[in-house]
Amino acid sequence: MQGAFKPEDYDVPAQYRHWPGDIAEDHIGPFFFYMDGPHPRTAFRTRPEHANTHETIHGGILMAFADYTVCLGASGGEQESSATISLNTEFIAPARVGDLLLGEGEVLRRGHSLVFMRMKIRVGDQIILTASSVIKRLRERG
Repeated sequence: MQGAFKPEDYDVPAQYRHWPGDIAEDHIGPFFFYMDGPHPRTAFRTRPEHANTHETIHGGILMAFADYTVCLGASGGEQESSATISLNTEFIAPARVGDLLLGEGEVLRRGHSLVFMRMKIRVGDQIILTASSVIKRLRERG
C-alpha cells in the first residue's frame, strides 16, 4: 500500500517508501524504508523541530527512528504487528538539522515469536547511533 508521504517531498531517495498507519512515526518523521532482502533500510530527513537545545537531533528522535528500523526487520517489511522488548542504543556522534539519516538493520535471528536485530544510523559515512534489539512478533490467536 502506498503511503500518504512521498520521499521526494522530503529530499529522500526515490527507492524508499512510506510505511502507512503509524501516527506517531508520521508525526515525528515521516520515516521511509525499503527492504534489502530480510534487512530494512530506512531514511529520515531531519528538520528544526527535531533539534534539542544544542541544535543537534534529539536522542529520543534518533531512538524512535532506530525502533522503526528494527520493527521493520522483525516484520520483514510486511504488515505483521510487533512490539519492542528491548532497544539498547549507543550514541556515537551528533546529527544535525537537514541531515539525511540512513538506517541499516540486520536480522541476527528470526524465531517463531522473537526477532533479534542489530542496526546503525549514519549520515553519509559517519555512524551516528548503533543499537541492538529484541522484538516480539505479535500474531493473532486462532
